[in-house]
Amino acid sequence: MTMELIRLSARSVRDLLKERQVSPLELLDALEHRISEVDSAVNALPTLCFERARQRARERDLSGLPLAGIPVAIKDLLPVSGVRTTFGSMAYRDHIPEVSDLLVERIEAAGGIVYAKSNTPEFGAGANTFNDVFGFTRNPWNTALSAAGSSGGSAVALATGMAWLATGSDLGGSLRNPASFCSIVGLRPSQGRIASDPGQTAFNRLGMEGPMARNINDAAMLLDIMAGYDSRDPMSLDDPAESFEEAAIREHVPPRIAFSPDLGVTPVDPEVAEICERAALRFEELGAHVEKAQPDFSGLQDVFQVHRALSFATSLGPELEANRDTFKPEIVWNVEKGLALTGQDIMNAMVERSEIYRRANTFFSDFDLILTPATVVPPYPVEQRFVQRVGDHEFSNYIEWCSIAYAFTVLGAPALSVPCGFTQSELPVGLQIAAPVREEARLLAAASALENLLRLSGALPIDPRGPDS
Repeated sequence: MTMELIRLSARSVRDLLKERQVSPLELLDALEHRISEVDSAVNALPTLCFERARQRARERDLSGLPLAGIPVAIKDLLPVSGVRTTFGSMAYRDHIPEVSDLLVERIEAAGGIVYAKSNTPEFGAGANTFNDVFGFTRNPWNTALSAAGSSGGSAVALATGMAWLATGSDLGGSLRNPASFCSIVGLRPSQGRIASDPGQTAFNRLGMEGPMARNINDAAMLLDIMAGYDSRDPMSLDDPAESFEEAAIREHVPPRIAFSPDLGVTPVDPEVAEICERAALRFEELGAHVEKAQPDFSGLQDVFQVHRALSFATSLGPELEANRDTFKPEIVWNVEKGLALTGQDIMNAMVERSEIYRRANTFFSDFDLILTPATVVPPYPVEQRFVQRVGDHEFSNYIEWCSIAYAFTVLGAPALSVPCGFTQSELPVGLQIAAPVREEARLLAAASALENLLRLSGALPIDPRGPDS
């Protein structure tokens, strides 16, 4: 019974819950059993809270609520009341918040049950999921390799059947990178689409929360729950006009699609680029015209690095001196970079970001979507902190290898990673699909159509595979 439940989609589980053919308690039992079987090999869910979850499941009938009692894993950057929340940092290794993040409140109010916290790098910094509190999260397709990050724990939990739904967050690709590495779906929505506690950067945020799932329709279902206005987040958008789940089911493919192997901003592993281009061209079987084209992202590196550094300095600058010896070097570097910014640096980045947006907006008057590789390399050794080079190009810092993802962060546009194939070494590759700002429905409808054409989501969940498997 356990594996029968684990293999079901989140939408199928929701239907069973609504029909009272299965209970939330049975689902929690199935997850606890599955975690005991596989998590020791991958370290995706280091903090469990099944007692709290079962108590919540017993408190009221959840079957009439939108999520109907589906268990949801929460990335360890979002506080959950009464549950150890470390942010992946030794400075918070014993932190137990009294109040949940407003997004967690929203999920629980809709009938979701929190049962686990998923692993993340310290404060979500870096695209490899490891920290000094819990250690490395490993890729289930090859446990010697990285699951990427920073939402690596959630991605691995989904890929291995330890979750039906999970939250992630994305500043520079933190939803899309692990989705690509683990062959699941991760969506970074438009800026403001999902409300969460803004902290000290209420009006200057790059990071966004987003849904993660094994397939597009499940991710759309969770987005329906996560999206919407909350007065506590001043940049949050109004409630969406239509259901994202219904849009995904509709499977509409727009006629004008662009493909770029590199966005003109980064080198890309040739095998990854080839797999993604082959998948992109499959849209022509669905009636679209696919053309190689891209917006002009001139100035991207300065824009992103300045805005990112400013965000780190604002949120963690006051804690730097007290925790310098515990923060990982990349955190210290980013905070100090932000503290050293001049007014001219910030002004230049703001102007350049506006110019990039204007050029991209013009581009989207000619194209409905743009497709790229979600990551520039396949999964790499887990002990390697970050990707240092592709071919002859050496990246200048620990996050630059994610340029192809954070180009859309700078735009504030929605972008997702959907599985599109495997390398000759049988490692997953994700295709990034991006749409104009606030066009999640268009994005999900097209992605769902491609997903059904490629037929890759049925491979999950998998048992973790060692390097010699």
